[in-house]
Order: sequence, then structure tokens, then C-alpha cells
Amino acid sequence: MKMSREQKYRLIEEAGEEELALLKQQVKQSPWRQKYHIQPSTGLLNDPNGFAYYQGEYHLFYQWFPLGTDHGMKYWYHLKSADLSDWQDCGIGIAPGDPQDSHGAYSGSGLEHEGQLYLMYTGNTRDNNWIRHPYQCMAVMNADGQITKWDQPVIREVPSGYTDHFRDPKVWRAGEQFYCVIGAQRENGTGSIVVYRSPDLAQWEWAGELSTSLTAFGYMWECPDYFEIDGQGVLLFCPQGLQPESDKYRNIYQSGYVIGDRMNMNTLELQHGEFHELDYGFDFYAPQTTEGADGQRIIIGWMGLPDIEYPTDQQGWAHCLTLPRELHLRNGKLLQKPVPALADRRGSKASFSGRFTGRQQVPDFAGEAYELICTYTAEDEQDHVPNEQSAVTAGQASVFGVELRTGENEKTVIGYDAQTQKLTLDRSAAGKPFAESYGTTRSCVLDQPLRQLHIFVDVSSVEIFVNEGEAVFTSRIFPSRGSQGIVFFAENGAVHLQAEKWDYL
Repeated sequence: MKMSREQKYRLIEEAGEEELALLKQQVKQSPWRQKYHIQPSTGLLNDPNGFAYYQGEYHLFYQWFPLGTDHGMKYWYHLKSADLSDWQDCGIGIAPGDPQDSHGAYSGSGLEHEGQLYLMYTGNTRDNNWIRHPYQCMAVMNADGQITKWDQPVIREVPSGYTDHFRDPKVWRAGEQFYCVIGAQRENGTGSIVVYRSPDLAQWEWAGELSTSLTAFGYMWECPDYFEIDGQGVLLFCPQGLQPESDKYRNIYQSGYVIGDRMNMNTLELQHGEFHELDYGFDFYAPQTTEGADGQRIIIGWMGLPDIEYPTDQQGWAHCLTLPRELHLRNGKLLQKPVPALADRRGSKASFSGRFTGRQQVPDFAGEAYELICTYTAEDEQDHVPNEQSAVTAGQASVFGVELRTGENEKTVIGYDAQTQKLTLDRSAAGKPFAESYGTTRSCVLDQPLRQLHIFVDVSSVEIFVNEGEAVFTSRIFPSRGSQGIVFFAENGAVHLQAEKWDYL
């Protein structure tokens, strides 16, 4: 049942003990609680915020409405980790309720400066006529983990020519100046990104609109993020309002990037190539990156989407975050690879290696929380010796892949068409249906033949890394607890598979 406006915009201390106890009991009974993904204790999780490496640890916050699964009064919930695998619960990081964030502490970012972690975020306010007034606000965390909100916003006004859809500041440093990009909507109803600069993170001045070639690309750009890899500029953002184009842009809202020359900090011009989606699955949005301990670029996203009803909405909680991923640049595109520390979660191992046709079920290949690596290799037709240097070629199976979380009338299918090089994720029979109006399959054509599927399955999600990060499919699924089978398949021929599976603790 949807909440009223008054119910949604309450602080957590305004909820009664009985209400909170009932909510916790609902969550406890949910059959789809994750084993190793970040998820809320109650209520709704959405955007990752304030992601930063500070004082030898990774600090991560997320948008949190604790009292239900609607998008209501948002808090920043705080976690930290030494390795991006094991996370320590630090409780509420930023609570709303002050004049500058009376209706929510919305998304923002974190940056270390002079021994403190600066957290810049959008304060959501509404007046008596329910008109939105966004403020860009600042909070500072010291080395002891104490967070202090500043009394006054650092950016008070929406610049002329833009609507009140003005949010999600992402901060970085270039030389002696600090910069932030903010997602915006022009008064003509098109999305854009604006730039501010500051000498000290306190006094911000308008720099201008970021100049791209995407002048009419959706009606709002959320969650912008600018960084540089290998001397090139990368701009991440989430355009809303794109129309589907064949296999592209099938979700309600998109999340993607453009790559080009470094941003010209004087003209604010970004010369770039085409827009690429970051993830080809059903449930990925609002990602944020940070620079890691060794200079690597790390990304984490919200495994969900706005304006979609999920099965756990009726169980007192909604959504989780993706696993952290390292970003690399190759041939003008971003590669995403799971961070190495996730391997520390590996438990008991099962292996399989061999040539097969049809459907293959392997002993010890089952479960609801595990890591699975499938490596496919070509074979010589006469002696069937696997060739480790090449992928599956003509003469082998025309379609092959793996079915996950199989059970009575349930399965999540990853299938590859060797002729077209198209990989498809099919969740039409994955369990409890939802968001079917946006389709039940997602596909992309690979740049190279399929060599490897690196899969992370949790109780209610799958994350599939293809060919060492060339493509990623991230999706929620809601199967029955008994649907824990794994089935390998090859149609119209044979395939050689080496599979390794680890249970996750």
C-alpha cells in the first residue's frame, strides 16, 4: 500500500515503536534477503553516495528511507570497508530535517581534503505549496567518523535557465581548484550538466554548462560523474526520457557514459564519442565512482530503478547495491571487473571441464549464493583438444549458455548466439514476475566471440561479467528458495566448457 505524503516525509524518530517492530518483522520473513550484497535493514535503498577512500578505508553511503518502500524522507546511511568486500555498519551518516534539507538529504559525493572527508549533497525542501527548492549542502566527517552538517547551503540558487530538477553534486579536484558537476534540466525540458568551481569547498561560483554534443538527449540528466582514465575524460550520467532503439535503452531510465578528450576547464567543453550504456541488464542505475587506494577507478551502482514496483516492496524493504567493480579503458570503452577482494568470500569449490551437447547438469553445481566462472574454448573437430587461445568458432554449438536458479518451472537464462555474437539474459521464468511492461529479455552484441561468463548469484540477484568486463548484465530476480539448480546447455553442436563454482559465505 502506498504511503500518504505525510507518512513519507517523516523522520525516523516520528515513527512509533510498534510501526518499526512490524516493519522489521516483515523484513525478517522475506525469502529474498541477500547474503553478500549491501541492502537496507528496513525500507528503501537507492543511490550510492559519498563514495571515497579516506584514512585507509573506503567510505560509502546510500540513500535510505527507513519507514517504507516508497521514495520518502531520505537519509544517508554509512558503511566502511578496508577491502571493498567486508563492510562495517556505521549507522546513519546524514539525517535530514534542517531548513536546507527539510524533506530529505538527497544524493551527493565525498572528497578528502586537509584530513577531513567533505560530503556535498542536495538538500530537498518543499514550501507550503509543495514547490521544490533544492539546495546544495555540505557536511564534513573527521578522522573519528563524526559528521557535522554545515548550517548554510553552499549553493543556494538554481541558475537562470534551469528548473528545480537540480541535484546530485559530484566533486573532484583539478590543480588548485575544486569542481563539481550537477545534474540539471533546462527550462526547455532537456537534460544537461552544469559546473561550479571553488577554491576551498566552501565558496562556490557558477562556471557554466558542460558543453557536449548531446543537446537533446532526454529530459533530465541525473547523477553525473566526471573522471579521467589513461589521459582521457569520462563522463557518467543517467539520462531520463530516452526512447528504446533496438536492444538499447530498454529500461525505464538509462545509465551510461561518454569518453573523449579531457574536459577543457576554461571552456567547459568535452569532445567525446557516442553514449554507451554501462550495464545491459534490467536493474542498474545511479552509479558513483571513486579513486581507490592504488589509483584505480572503482564504481558501484544501485541495483534497482525508480518508478518500478519490486516484489520485496510488500515485505518492508527494497533494493540493494551492486558489487564494487574496477573500471579500465580499452578500445574507447569502459571495462568493468569485480574487485579482487571478492575472492576472499569464496568457500567450497566445484569444478567441471569437458565437451558436451544438449543439457548438462553437474554434481555440486547448485545454490543460491555463489560465484561461477564459465570459460568456453574452441576445439579441433578431429580430436576435440581445446584451443585455449580462441573462443568457440563455427562448427560448434550455434547457441549455448547457462541456466541459473533452476527449479520447477523457474530458470534465469544466459544464452549466446554464436552466429550473431548476441548475448541475451532472459528472466521471463525467473520467479516472481515484475516490470514486465519493460520486457523480460535484455541483449547486446559482443565485440568479440564469447569466451567467459563471470557470474555472481545472490538470493535475489545476478551480476554477469562478460569477456572480462566487455559487457555486464545486472538484474534482480525473485525465484523460489528451492530453485537452486545450474544447467549448462549447447544447441546444434558441441561446446567445450571449463566451469568453476564457489559457494559464497
